[in-house]
Amino acid sequence: MITINNISKVYGDKKVLNIQNLEIPKGESFGLVGNNGAGKTTLFSVLLDLIQASSGEILIDNENVAKSENWKTKVSAFVDESFLIGYLTPEEYFYFIGELRGQNKASVDDFLKQFSDFFNGEIINAGKYVRDLSKGNQKKVGVVGALIGKPEIIILDEPFANLDPSTQIKLKNLIRKWSQDSQVTFLISSHDLAHTTEVSNRIVVLNKGEIVKDIKTNPETLKELEDFFAESVVEIN
Repeated sequence: MITINNISKVYGDKKVLNIQNLEIPKGESFGLVGNNGAGKTTLFSVLLDLIQASSGEILIDNENVAKSENWKTKVSAFVDESFLIGYLTPEEYFYFIGELRGQNKASVDDFLKQFSDFFNGEIINAGKYVRDLSKGNQKKVGVVGALIGKPEIIILDEPFANLDPSTQIKLKNLIRKWSQDSQVTFLISSHDLAHTTEVSNRIVVLNKGEIVKDIKTNPETLKELEDFFAESVVEIN
């Protein structure tokens, strides 16, 4: 479903992304981990055509994301707060996203019912603008907004940050269920190795823009990742 060929991104004389080949099939729950500056957000930004690659191409169902608009109906994302619209209420934001994805208000309202427990009574009918919500509740709005319309590919950058433990568990259950039952492809970037391992059936580690590990998750994956990053700390020191 997603094919990355010879993608690079260069700023000045610094190459921040350099991936020769990466294939992500339909229905895969794909985790992307790495230290700050590893290139995770840059990769997502190129994939979403938010920034232009210096070389190479990314294809979604054989459509070049930099040259076509057709793939955009299949993909949704929540990367950071810039994806939100602060002066709208959460309801207005959800309706706006729904309209972009061909959903009317009734369809959006019906879709949101399944998230009443996730919202914990603090989002819908709370009488607040998105900008006035806590960071955790803003994250909930962004994540649920990315799910509206049942896109085929959902990209989430640091989805577990700022969420309380109960909400983190609910989100992990949701990601696993959608990936398994609906064949939705999730791309998840996170600094939290444990959460990422729990929801991903494959994890790629980026270091200085390059793939240094590509792991099919198993019971030993978390320890393997912890050992890798522990060794990185030792090398730096």
